[in-house]
Amino acid sequence: MKRIRFEWYAWGALAYTLAVIVWGAYVRATGSGAGCGRQWPSCQGEILPRPEALETLIEFTHRVTSGLAWFLALGLLVWALRAFPKGHPVRFGAGLSLFFMTTESLVGAGLVLFEMVADNVSIARAWWMSLHLINTFLLIAALTLTAWWASGGPPVRLKGQGAVGVALGLGLLGTLILGASGAVTALGDTLFPANNLVEGIRQDFSPTAHLFIRLRLFHPLIAVSVGVYLILTASLVSYLRPTPAVRRFAKLLTVLFLVQLGAGLLNLLLLAPVWMQLVHLLLADLVWIALVLLAAAALSQDALPAVPTPAPASPHAGTGGATWRDYMALTKPRVISLLLFTTLTAMIIAAGGWPGTGLFLAVALGGYMAAGAANAINMVIDRDIDGRMARTAHRPTVTHRIPSNHALLFAFALTVGSFLILWLAANLLTAALALAGLLFYVLVYTIYLKRRFWNNIVVGGAAGAFPPLVGWAAVTGELSLFAWYLFTIIFFWTPVHFWALALLIKEDYARVGVPMLPVVHGERMTVLQIALYAVLTALISIMPLLLGEVGWFYLSMAALLNLVLLVRSLELYRHPDRPHAVSLYKYSMLYLALLFLAMAVDRALWL
Repeated sequence: MKRIRFEWYAWGALAYTLAVIVWGAYVRATGSGAGCGRQWPSCQGEILPRPEALETLIEFTHRVTSGLAWFLALGLLVWALRAFPKGHPVRFGAGLSLFFMTTESLVGAGLVLFEMVADNVSIARAWWMSLHLINTFLLIAALTLTAWWASGGPPVRLKGQGAVGVALGLGLLGTLILGASGAVTALGDTLFPANNLVEGIRQDFSPTAHLFIRLRLFHPLIAVSVGVYLILTASLVSYLRPTPAVRRFAKLLTVLFLVQLGAGLLNLLLLAPVWMQLVHLLLADLVWIALVLLAAAALSQDALPAVPTPAPASPHAGTGGATWRDYMALTKPRVISLLLFTTLTAMIIAAGGWPGTGLFLAVALGGYMAAGAANAINMVIDRDIDGRMARTAHRPTVTHRIPSNHALLFAFALTVGSFLILWLAANLLTAALALAGLLFYVLVYTIYLKRRFWNNIVVGGAAGAFPPLVGWAAVTGELSLFAWYLFTIIFFWTPVHFWALALLIKEDYARVGVPMLPVVHGERMTVLQIALYAVLTALISIMPLLLGEVGWFYLSMAALLNLVLLVRSLELYRHPDRPHAVSLYKYSMLYLALLFLAMAVDRALWL
């Protein structure tokens, strides 16, 4: 009974602390931080001031409620020491809660004593605000874990977690960085409000604007990037550690982050009113709580998969002894080559010539790493069906030359490396687009569509259309209508290319139960769909001439390439056999490469 009461007390302390945090944001948003002057813990030189000004009342109320939160944390620790035995995680969580509650008070005191409140626009204030936010998140994490463990949640085990531990650790770190950027952005909105959206955007891009204003540009991109990563991580963790608690918190995290992104957009459109800033902060806190609970559930002893008894390996089993070639095979180099080619030619198309050797090489490396990470994750997820398909039976995840945990660690290392390279060498938009393409391929196509719908490649194939967007953004820092046109070409070309391959290996797909078009609706429907998409691809490929973006060189090359594409599609329709499917499959790759090359040459010579 005492432990049940403690459980309610712990969750209540967390809820009360969230309310205090939101009230603290109200103090900052209304500029009331200097309401007590430069005194702490006294207010206007008194312990119990007479609040003649509204700012004094607001700031003093915040100090009182914060003090009560500290005593609640103290009571949490005392009660935990009395109610739980030595070594119980609740004791550890309660101790951390009191520690971070104390540092929270000290950071708040420092902001007042050093006058980093109200209208202070120093860079030092931004650092203090970021530190304040990080400490707040750590406090929330400690309170959340205390309540979770008091409710019967199993203790966390950090050792031996492999890729899951690394992925969640990076997610927690990324969310802290996102929170810090959000704190600086909110500070900029408070100190430099805009009268309308157009004026605010003009301020953001002005080279003479204050640093706080210019930093506002980064927060949305960081939010999307971290959101993409968190959703990907939640899905993978839910797949690898499919306990009810993990799945519940993974869904909760995904939903909350999507709601948070919508709130962020609304906050931007409404010019960050005070009430919307408070909602945005509360949602950020809830996202953090969901992530902490997901990590606690996934990293617990209960979620660890059972270790099977190893069977004796035969000399030809191919287990262990992975080489760099095996890790290279995880990235599917031959598949990536065409995607990377469209990325690099899109850079030349965007620049109207050579985009610069350094940028070109950096995007090539970063783009390869992002696509390679997606392919490695795909191999881990599909290893159950890959082992029963002749085309994929020798993949390193199937032969166990590379364990799944090692493959995922490799994939996450590629993901982080790609993001950093593209961000530093190009811009944050480029890095975010590469990460979004990875997410789309893994979550939308591999996990959701591939094993459920016959038209999986129509929607899921959009992942392969992201590379031109990456190349374009790397050069221009934005996405124009023409960049999306390049995306559209690959989107409509993909079914022609992939369904030709599917005809060749339809028996494999039927054996493992993957509902590809030839398996579900037969060869006749497949070749008809290929012909229709070939016509659409041909029509879309000549649209740049109508837009005035390309010249006659591209038009002549596109006409020739499309003529061959249509002829081979028609031949496959008339003779749906293996030789004609092979012919169209091979030509489709050459078609896309030459089409993008022709456009790059045309733009470089005549733009």
